Amino acid sequence: MKANYKMTQSTDANALDSMYFPSPLNAKVTATPPFNPYELGDSSRRKLAWQIAPNLLISFRYAWAGVCYAFVTQRNFRIHTGIAIAAVSVGLVLKVTPVEMSILALTCALVMVLELLNTALESVVDLAVGQSYHELAKIAKDCAAGAVLISAMAALLVASFVLFPPLLAVIR
Repeated sequence: MKANYKMTQSTDANALDSMYFPSPLNAKVTATPPFNPYELGDSSRRKLAWQIAPNLLISFRYAWAGVCYAFVTQRNFRIHTGIAIAAVSVGLVLKVTPVEMSILALTCALVMVLELLNTALESVVDLAVGQSYHELAKIAKDCAAGAVLISAMAALLVASFVLFPPLLAVIR
């Protein structure tokens, strides 16, 4: 299923680059649900919450839409995805053990999951504070970005421990 994205012009010149395409148009991308559950009252929305994704396939479609949104709008997610594909490919070429490949893949997945959570947290914080600045919003965003940074550094260590010995053996 193809994600349905709506393009809108941004008028906020001070918005974070991660929320916008790197283009002169500065077009903001937002996923549009098949219907707007927020048009309902709070009690109606709670009663119908289970109906938003009535089966597993639709739940997977919503999850995939989130991954696609992050890939389209988040430069760092694209970078992490490319590095993960490269690391796993090098592991396959070097024929590392299944346990080492599992550790490598799980470490790469952890970085990507934390990047998705960082994107979600940034979106929720932006929704809560709107156009205003709040020190607690900055702390929340910085801590989430720090979690991604630490996981990426750990992934680099894991990749070096797993990939360098077989790579050195091939070079010699």
